[in-house]
Amino acid sequence: MKTVGIGVDIVDNKRFKNLIKDNKFINRIFSKKEIFDSKKTLNKINFFSKRFAAKESFAKALGTGFRNNLNFKDIEIVNDNLGKPFYLINNKIKQIIKKNKKIANFELFLSISDEKDYSVAFTIIQKI
Repeated sequence: MKTVGIGVDIVDNKRFKNLIKDNKFINRIFSKKEIFDSKKTLNKINFFSKRFAAKESFAKALGTGFRNNLNFKDIEIVNDNLGKPFYLINNKIKQIIKKNKKIANFELFLSISDEKDYSVAFTIIQKI
């Protein structure tokens, strides 16, 4: 496997305290599934901060940022049965990676973490 993209992002959790009170913000940035999953957690600030950082780190790993028709809601983060976060890969993401990285087969790796004040996410795109 060959690494074709790496991205990292850090978020000040305090910024999200007021942002997540705004439903327009939540609905513009997060998918319906992410919003649904947020209802299962007590710490909504860190929940949304980590996912925001993950979306930013993905855009950085892609190397384009949020351009060329890539939107925050296109990037969806969910958790497996053990709680490990991962990206849901939809057709739009497949096409964007294929176009920008010139690869058809890839894997995405995501690590997210948080502390009281900060959330961080790290993304790797690997060619298979």
